[in-house]
Amino acid sequence: MPKKVQYRDGAVIYFRGENAGEKIYLLQNGKVTLSYQDIETGESLSDSVWPGEFFGVKAALGRYPEEENAIVVSRETTIMIFSVPEFEQLASSNIRIIMKMLKVFSNELRRVHRQTANIMEKEGYDPENPEQGLFNVGAYYLKNNRFPQAQYIFGRYLTYYPSGKNAAQAAINLQIMSSEAATTGPTAVPVIKQKSSIGQEDAGRDESATAKAYYDAVSFISQGKFQQAFTILKTILDNAEDPGYTAKSSFEIGRCLFMLNKFDECIQHFTRMLTTYPKHPNLPDALFLMAQSHENRGKKDMAEVFYKKILSMILDGDNPINIKVKKALAALGRA
Repeated sequence: MPKKVQYRDGAVIYFRGENAGEKIYLLQNGKVTLSYQDIETGESLSDSVWPGEFFGVKAALGRYPEEENAIVVSRETTIMIFSVPEFEQLASSNIRIIMKMLKVFSNELRRVHRQTANIMEKEGYDPENPEQGLFNVGAYYLKNNRFPQAQYIFGRYLTYYPSGKNAAQAAINLQIMSSEAATTGPTAVPVIKQKSSIGQEDAGRDESATAKAYYDAVSFISQGKFQQAFTILKTILDNAEDPGYTAKSSFEIGRCLFMLNKFDECIQHFTRMLTTYPKHPNLPDALFLMAQSHENRGKKDMAEVFYKKILSMILDGDNPINIKVKKALAALGRA
């Protein structure tokens, strides 16, 4: 049977990139916001879910990670949670649900098609040379730090053009992104020397300056000089010249904001960071600092929501973050 669950304002139902266990959600009352990134511009966008609407359907039926962050934005919200078999049984006996889903998916497919066409046109996609055009689209995503999309495109390139003129570079890109993601998560992909969309060799960038700036900032943090560290890290983030150090700097900025007692800004910053980097290696620590920020603002219920979200993600009871969370909950009287 579907399960009815009550949520409070600010509760996180699931994060983008998270495997939600093949669950489908029906909003009964209240309001939920789905935040995601535009595939063309990388801009953060959001849609509202209203009572009577399903969400999480595509990821559950397709058995792939969630595509957006689902966050409750009303004081009292009730959601019915279906398993895939329960949803299929409901849909098979209600043609209106099927027609509604088809309409939603059709609109989304048209939007994705339009955005993809814009990207391909922008990057010099030539219908007369689909091989180079496909590689250019992958290069576009890689250049803009859209690594899952880049991996998919380069994989398609090697499937269709295993002996193509860009096959070696596509394989190198995939190998580096895959090995890096396996050890540090998908956010810290290094700079890769490759040919640009106009065929010129991109010399890459000597990352020593960015690396030095980052470690200078970390040194300031260790000395308690959080404002100085924040200034350096913000420059790295704004320049976005190196994907790995940009991702690392994003987390450290949030840490500086917390240590500077700027709790509202800390929460806002980490919310943006998790939208951009849903699988950031420091995700549990970021959620912990968000929980601590809510607690310092007197929002104990919100702090509890974030603490329990961490526990649901990390099942190892001996993990240090798990131990910290349990202590924090005990201090709140919510253990």
